[in-house]
Amino acid sequence: MAAVAACLPGVAHGEPDQRSSAPRAARLQQSVCRWCYASIPLRDFCQAVAKIGLTAIDLLTIEEWPVAREFGLTCSMGSGLGGPIERGLNDPANHDSIINGLRGGIPLAARAGVPNVITFFGNRRGRSDKEAIANSVTALNRVKGVAEDNDVTICIELLNSKVNHKDYHGDRTVFGVEVVSAVNSPRVKLLYDIYHMQIMEGDVIRTIRDNQQWIAHYHTGGVPGRNEIDDSQELNYPAIARAIADIGFTGYFAHEFVPRRDPLASLREAVVLCEV
Repeated sequence: MAAVAACLPGVAHGEPDQRSSAPRAARLQQSVCRWCYASIPLRDFCQAVAKIGLTAIDLLTIEEWPVAREFGLTCSMGSGLGGPIERGLNDPANHDSIINGLRGGIPLAARAGVPNVITFFGNRRGRSDKEAIANSVTALNRVKGVAEDNDVTICIELLNSKVNHKDYHGDRTVFGVEVVSAVNSPRVKLLYDIYHMQIMEGDVIRTIRDNQQWIAHYHTGGVPGRNEIDDSQELNYPAIARAIADIGFTGYFAHEFVPRRDPLASLREAVVLCEV
């Protein structure tokens, strides 16, 4: 693991890391998305994340959940259960596969201490908002009972359709809120991706405050480019983090930027930047 230690800020190559791996005392629970660090072997990454002071990793599959637990980490968002991005809740043809995946996976998530699982609205493919909302509500009503019984939250992600996910239907907060408010379950909420929603609509802090009851999870990313969240991009992440903490949010605020520099140094800087 010496290579990982060498990547950590403040740790010279060959020297032991004397810093505590205890969770950080902060008002915001920070996490990090695994896929952004795919070049680092999972166990090495888990060790580094724990040393940085985080307690969770986002978007791990069922097979990866036990690895995170070996290092005292929670999987803050389980992936691979709710279908692919393009074929989502807005199309009845996808409902059985999505619902079966969630029904089978949610009890496993509960037993593994995974608080959230992800699913998607899917691509438009010519559907109107009205039709897509009705279809999404129908699907979620079929599976919300399993989520409620197991105390696991189904999170539907909002994504931009301008740059990264052409034709994606859930590309506006108002669309997502209309769906989850109609389902009206404490275990069916939105994953508000700050990067994606800045691209589509901006006004991030006001939107978060106005819709806080429908949001269970956040993702970060610098705009433009989805890189580091420092002063090289346009979003004011310290202000956003404070606003989220100030509304009493108790879920996870997960970093999902693709580092251009030393990946673990960039992650540590982002964690410090968003400590409130």
